[in-house]
Amino acid sequence: MNRAPGLSVRLKLTLSYAGFLMVAGALLLAAVWLFLLRYVPEVIHLPTAADRPGRVPGVFVPNRSDLERAFVPKAAAALAFLLVFGLVGGWLLAGRMLAPLTRITQATRLAANGSLSHRIQLEGSDDEFRELADAFDAMLARLEAHVAEQQRFAANASHELRTPLAITQTLLEVARSDRHRDTGELVERLHFVNTRAIELTEALLLLSRADQRSFTREHVDLSLVAEEAAETLLPLAEKRGITIETSGEVTPALGSPALLLQMTTNLLHNAIVHNRREHGTVWLTTSRHPQSVALTVENTGDTLTSQAVSTLAEPFQRGTARIRADHTGVGLGLAIVKSIVHAHDGTLTLTPRPAGGLSVTVRLPAAPPPADR
Repeated sequence: MNRAPGLSVRLKLTLSYAGFLMVAGALLLAAVWLFLLRYVPEVIHLPTAADRPGRVPGVFVPNRSDLERAFVPKAAAALAFLLVFGLVGGWLLAGRMLAPLTRITQATRLAANGSLSHRIQLEGSDDEFRELADAFDAMLARLEAHVAEQQRFAANASHELRTPLAITQTLLEVARSDRHRDTGELVERLHFVNTRAIELTEALLLLSRADQRSFTREHVDLSLVAEEAAETLLPLAEKRGITIETSGEVTPALGSPALLLQMTTNLLHNAIVHNRREHGTVWLTTSRHPQSVALTVENTGDTLTSQAVSTLAEPFQRGTARIRADHTGVGLGLAIVKSIVHAHDGTLTLTPRPAGGLSVTVRLPAAPPPADR
């Protein structure tokens, strides 16, 4: 943006300090002048020898004119000194006060040029500049983490999208070189690869929508959402020999019904897929707290470490070493859940179960009572 040149903040503060000092000095001198004028008449009448017997006549007593000739030059010199002192002192004080702002400006320019690892780390006591510098450092840390996450996501998404395209190209080249090959098998494999690519694309779009928070918040009961998700995935659970147990109370929240249903479905799908091969169990529970509501999904399964669990919510991470079995998904299930939870101002907690499996808790702000809505 093109703007007209103006005075610097340091110069403005210097002029302000000097101006205030000049005004204060002028008021002080005016007060002294008025105080002196109260006791000095304009014309002095000296007493004669007859009026004052025993005194020497002709004693000099200054009048107002004499006072003006003696006071005004000294007052002007004092004001000139205050002006010089105010300008020099104000310039030094303004420079000292604005030094933290200069460091913040330099850090801002570095961040604008792409250097997000720089931190201000302002020393000194807790004041307004320190608070601003700490807030800026925290913002830089969040931006750096977000950019790094986006770069990893872009790299993983490019890799995941390239894989089905490369497989499709290979299948087509094989079909073109071997025209007598059975086309039924080729069409079936192409259909499977294309379906995976569509699922991945839809997951990426859903993830982007959750990150942008482009949805209308409505009143949602998480217990009903949990029941709907359980009914939807019940055939998959029965096919794998998994038992789904649902329990809980009414849990009112504010958010997108579609996104919250997608969140619950993803959690339940992961709990079913990453479970025991037979006789596994999934517990789906909802609970209500004073200021929040919670949705908990637990499942039996292999024993997981805390380090492995901490990476499960990253995009394209799978709990079974990135296998390509049926119904394993595209590796965005928990990443989508994490984005949906954050878009609803909630928290996502993943904890390994001591007996094996995973416990996932989603905590969202509770919806206000009907009288407040």
